Amino acid sequence: MNGNRSVGLGASPAVKAPGTSLSIAMLFVFLAIVFGCAAAGGAVTVGNIDNWYAGIAKPALTPANWVFPIVWNFLFFLMGVSAWLAWRAAGSINAAGGALSLFIAQLMLNFAWSVIFFGLHNPGLALIEVIVLDAAIVATIWSFRQHSLLAALILVPYLAWSLFATYLTLAVWLLNR
Repeated sequence: MNGNRSVGLGASPAVKAPGTSLSIAMLFVFLAIVFGCAAAGGAVTVGNIDNWYAGIAKPALTPANWVFPIVWNFLFFLMGVSAWLAWRAAGSINAAGGALSLFIAQLMLNFAWSVIFFGLHNPGLALIEVIVLDAAIVATIWSFRQHSLLAALILVPYLAWSLFATYLTLAVWLLNR
């Protein structure tokens, strides 16, 4: 691990933190990126809730439809804050580039799941995709940990929910084959 990286909750003293104005602006940039992805996934999903999704068999542990947007909005908020914390601790986009690349990759995989599951109505392919997403989230957590323990830790609820989504996807696929 590079001496300029933090193993604690924030940046090490060797890394100059960005100024307050830039930091606040970047927090909003990260939140905008994350919620932009959320909106795109939601646009694919919403048109399929009352027709296709309502008509398929689901496992007993499937939450009520109203639970999903509440949980996802909270998790997307945590994702944006996590990316911002990793960026701040690293000191720049360049220094956090590898970790942020993994973050963007998992975000694209998150969106892709909605397209595959809800848009294409393909739970089998969505199952394969969500397993890759789970691995990408683990890689992002590990990578963010190189910069900020807090950035890594606040992604753990997202990983837990994604693993639950993996179970739901598997069950939907098995119940509807």
